[in-house]
Amino acid sequence: MMKSRMLTCNHPLPPDRYNERVEDHLRITGFYHASQIGIVQCQKALVNALIERWHPETHTFHLPIGECAVTLEDVALILGLPTDGLPVTGMTMSSFEALEAECLLQFGVAPRMSDCRSSCIKLTWLRDLKENLQLIDDISMQSIGQYSWGAACLAHLYRALCRASRFNYKEMDGPLTLLLCWAWIRLPYLSPLPREPRSFPLANRWRNWERGDRRYRYMKLAHFRKTFDELQEGQFVWVAYAVDRVDPNIIPPEIYMQIFFLLPFA
Repeated sequence: MMKSRMLTCNHPLPPDRYNERVEDHLRITGFYHASQIGIVQCQKALVNALIERWHPETHTFHLPIGECAVTLEDVALILGLPTDGLPVTGMTMSSFEALEAECLLQFGVAPRMSDCRSSCIKLTWLRDLKENLQLIDDISMQSIGQYSWGAACLAHLYRALCRASRFNYKEMDGPLTLLLCWAWIRLPYLSPLPREPRSFPLANRWRNWERGDRRYRYMKLAHFRKTFDELQEGQFVWVAYAVDRVDPNIIPPEIYMQIFFLLPFA
């Protein structure tokens, strides 16, 4: 008999709404659409049920109707992140000295040892930095927009799922909004009531969903396990973004073009 294991989902709330003066900079960097996503309440039981179906060897969910996975097309439409561009990669900062030097190079200031933990910077320092840092020049902003942040987001999700599927892991981080909305789009009969069905990014369909469907918030892991076990053909939506499901008029042109180039590889 499968032992019940409920992971803690680290699902941070989005930051306060940005000042309107930075909208142009957000568009240049490719983060404007993602910045419009509101609070999408986590459904921990569904996340745990998905993790139990995840196979790290294939990076897919194994369901009775076949294997499936989150793709770049999902990232582009659910989060509005760019999926075309340079890979987000680089060396891992393994020492405080290396981290200090990189911060001096990028921001002109460096954190103290107490502002860091291992090779990570505490959010409190970054929040303070945001309040005092002047906007960087347009050339630097444009260089940020050259990267495929959607691919980096998808890689983060895959890594988080692989880690969470280990028996000795008790928490999961990563882009849980992407994971949840993917499940709700592909398995619409399992989703809470969408509050804004014509919103973009598509994650905003379920912005503040718990206000109108509080019952869904308290569904248990056993419910989702049973639902996955009994999944039938026709209940999983393989072609989730056809015109009868997503109005193409709400998709921004730059996102639509990226999806168009992804289709031959889908």
